[in-house]
Amino acid sequence: MNASDRLGPGSAVPARELESVTGAPALVPDGEHLVHLQFRRFAGCPICNLHLRSVVRRHDEIEAAGVREVVVFHSSAGELREHVADLPFAVVADPRKRLYAEFGVEAVPRALLHPRAWWPLLRAVTEGTWRIARKLDRAPAGLPENGRFGLPADFLIAPDGRVAAAKYGEHANDQWPVDEILARAAESYGSARPVRTSTRA
Repeated sequence: MNASDRLGPGSAVPARELESVTGAPALVPDGEHLVHLQFRRFAGCPICNLHLRSVVRRHDEIEAAGVREVVVFHSSAGELREHVADLPFAVVADPRKRLYAEFGVEAVPRALLHPRAWWPLLRAVTEGTWRIARKLDRAPAGLPENGRFGLPADFLIAPDGRVAAAKYGEHANDQWPVDEILARAAESYGSARPVRTSTRA
């Protein structure tokens, strides 16, 4: 994929209403709030689960910053429901990868082969195994839909539908941490909306 196929700041995102796996609508753009549209990998992905737990821990901060989370996986709704039922934000199934194609989000072997992904992957698998053994999480499918080589991506979409900021991951763990989400939101809103900070991980 050429860099010219990717969306960047100022790119227009057509308005749409996505259906979350719970059946609730997810507006992109929102019209009143920034939307953090994040593309994850497959249902039960250990790295995705570890990252999303950090988002859940600080979800109140994210909402207070005027941001609505919408998370996309390239798995079916049926498979996702077993893994994301308790998340406090919209999760969207895109097994045909239409949104991935529209936003230029790739799947390549370097997602897992990049050296900077190895330690996060080991940590995520270790913690995931511990949680699965205690029935806190469900194990992913042995052959996940659309494979294991998806790359993450983050888009902050303004109420008017323009992309305020974007990040295309270079490996499976290359995404915005919560502090980055809050910083990007503060930049987008300027001084109009204060952002609370936290020392939590």
